[in-house]
Amino acid sequence: MRIDQQQITEVNTRNNDIHNRQMDILKQLHSGSRIEEIIGKLIEFQVALPSWALGAGGTRFGRFSYGGEPGSLEQKIEDIGLIHQLTRTAGAVSLHIPWDIPDDIPAVKELADSLDITFDAMNSNTFQDQEGAAQSYRNGSLSSVHEAAREQAVEHNREVIRIGEKLGSEGLTVWLADGASFPGQYNFQTALKHTGESLKTIYAALPDDWKMLIEYKPYEPHFYSTVIQDWGTSLMLANACGEKAFTLVDLGHHLPNTNIEQIVATLMAQGKLGGFHFNDSKYGDDDLTVGSVKPYNLFLIFNELVYGMENNAENPPLSWMIDASHNIKDPLEDLIQSLEAILVAYAQALLVDREALSEAQQYSDVAQCQEILQEAYRTDVRPLLRESRLRSGGAMYPLQVYRDLEIRKKLIRERGLKVRATGL
Repeated sequence: MRIDQQQITEVNTRNNDIHNRQMDILKQLHSGSRIEEIIGKLIEFQVALPSWALGAGGTRFGRFSYGGEPGSLEQKIEDIGLIHQLTRTAGAVSLHIPWDIPDDIPAVKELADSLDITFDAMNSNTFQDQEGAAQSYRNGSLSSVHEAAREQAVEHNREVIRIGEKLGSEGLTVWLADGASFPGQYNFQTALKHTGESLKTIYAALPDDWKMLIEYKPYEPHFYSTVIQDWGTSLMLANACGEKAFTLVDLGHHLPNTNIEQIVATLMAQGKLGGFHFNDSKYGDDDLTVGSVKPYNLFLIFNELVYGMENNAENPPLSWMIDASHNIKDPLEDLIQSLEAILVAYAQALLVDREALSEAQQYSDVAQCQEILQEAYRTDVRPLLRESRLRSGGAMYPLQVYRDLEIRKKLIRERGLKVRATGL
C-alpha cells in the first residue's frame, strides 16, 4: 500500500504555525546559514533498513506476531517505501540472503525504483544451515577445520555478490557466528588463519566498485570465544584483504562500557570505517530501538562520525543501516522511532561549535569542552528534522501520521493476522 501524498500535506499544514515559531527560535540562537547547512545535510542523509526488520522479532523463548507482516520480499520493500514516504530518510534496503532471494530481480528492481529505494550492502548468512546444503556450519563456516564447509561458505558469499550486482548493490557485509563454546574446542590461530584465507577468496570476487564490510562481535552465539571478536581483529583482516575491505561497527557488538566513539575515531583516522549498524542496548546485543536507552552515547558517537566525515577524506562514504529487533512493538513504528533518534543525534553533532571546542581543547579547558558538547546535545533539534522532511515531501510527524491513518490496521486487512515475515 501507499499513502496518498495529500494526506501527508494536510497533516503538515495543521502543524505549520507552531513549527515556524520553533524554527524562528533556532535561527535566533544560531546563524541562519548554519541552520540551512544542517537542514541540507539532514535531507541528504539516508539510512538503509534491513529486509529482516519489517517483521516481528523474537527471543529464544518465543515470537509474538503483530499482524500484517510482509510475507514476501516485495511486501517488505513496500513497507520500506511507506517508511521512506513518511520520513524521507529510509531510501535503501539491505537484503539478507538466503532469507530474501528475489524471485524476479527485474521486477523487484522496478518496484524499488518506483518507491525511490536503492539496494545497500548485501548480507550473507553462514550462521544457519540452509535446507539441502551439503555441509553444516555447526562447527564454523569461513573458519571451519573442514575444508568443504569453508568452500561452501565462500561460494555462498560469491552468490550473494552475484545477486547484489544484478540489483545494483555495491557492498557485501560479512558477519560470522564462528566461535567456540568450550576451551580447547578449536585452535585460535588456525581458526583465524582459515578466516583470513576465506575472506581473501571472497574479496577476490568483489566487483571493482564494491566494498566488503567485516563485522565483529565479542560473544554470541558462542560465549567462550568468537573468531572476529573485536574491531582490531576486523581491521587486521580488512587490511590483509585490501583497500576495498573495511570494518563495520554495530553498536550492540561490544563489551559493556566500551568506548565506541573512540573506536569510530580510530577507524576513521585509518580510513577503514566502512559501515555502521544502529541499535541500542542495556546489557549486550539487545537490538533495542535506537536512542531508547543511551541517547547521549549516540550523540557522542555521532560527534566523532561528523568530525571524521569532515576531516578524514581518505575514509569512504559510510553505509548506514538499522539493525534492531522488534519483539513487542509494531516494527514500522520502531523503525520510524529509530530513524528519528539517528537524525536527532546527527543534527546535534552538526550543531557542535567545533572551532570553540578545538580552542578549549588546546587550552585544556575541560569544563568548557563539556559545556560545548552538552550545549549542542541539549538543544531541541527536532524542528530541523521536521523542516528537512517538509522540504522533502515527508511528514513532519511521521509516527503521528502513521497512527492517524491506521496503517497497521490496513496492513492486517490486506495480509491477515497470522502471516509470518520471510526469514524469521
